[in-house]
Amino acid sequence: MSRFAALDLGRVVAAHGRHYLVESPEGERTICHPRGKKSEAVVGDWVRWQATGDEGVIEHIEPRRNLLHRQDEWKTKSFAANLDQVLVIVAGEPMFSESQLARALIAADSAGIDAHVLLNKCDLPQAGAARERLAPYRAMGVPVHETAMKTAPQPARALLEPLLAGRTTLVLGPSGMGKSTLINLMVPGAAAQTGEISAALNTGRHTTTTTTWYWLDAARQSALIDSPGFQEFGLRHVEALQLPGLMPDLRAHAGGCKFYNCTHRHEPGCAVIAAVERGEISASRWRIYGEICDELARERY
Repeated sequence: MSRFAALDLGRVVAAHGRHYLVESPEGERTICHPRGKKSEAVVGDWVRWQATGDEGVIEHIEPRRNLLHRQDEWKTKSFAANLDQVLVIVAGEPMFSESQLARALIAADSAGIDAHVLLNKCDLPQAGAARERLAPYRAMGVPVHETAMKTAPQPARALLEPLLAGRTTLVLGPSGMGKSTLINLMVPGAAAQTGEISAALNTGRHTTTTTTWYWLDAARQSALIDSPGFQEFGLRHVEALQLPGLMPDLRAHAGGCKFYNCTHRHEPGCAVIAAVERGEISASRWRIYGEICDELARERY
């Protein structure tokens, strides 16, 4: 038994710098700080903590089921743990970045987390072009859902409720795709909640600065996690040779290559390149694969 087992157990439901909001199994929330200089807990973590006056100190992070990393200009940071699924919101207006989408799906796959794509604003003319860009993802088995949250909120709720029920879902989406609309649609009073959390953590800033956990039901079985902006996912923990295995369309062909250590970039007898030439792997997906390979190679030196 862990030496921390006698301490209170709680889940991190908001994080900003060295400030954490920890929720007990009964639903009570306490502001906590990490022991020592390092702040390694993330939203979704189960932690052992003890009270110090009105606040608390996090003494231990329980083992995680999974962990997602984000990448900033300088280093990789973990930012969400113990997820059941990732929901990436995209749209045709503004047109989503396929590179960002691909990286999010690779990050989820590498962490063993299910991923879904939600095409929002499907009522707009630009949705047709977005569907074309998503066709390779549907073909490789990524679940792609369509909705128009602003113009058809009730059908959107009918689509989303069973998708989110009983799961902890990290919602991702660049500005303008509809992430805030989804949060406000599924979490009544979300703005008030995030305002309270921001005040509690003494950030004095807007909601988008804080990764936040929202319960969707009174029984606290279904949850959404909203994280600021669209995370640039840290893939530095992935080896270049592992990358094809994290991209289902490449994975389907990689076993047929002439060389066991084929990089799928230029080798003779490469089954992946042959599939690209036949149109079975989209040219954009192969280009994104090459870009990520080059980045991983640069970061090794």
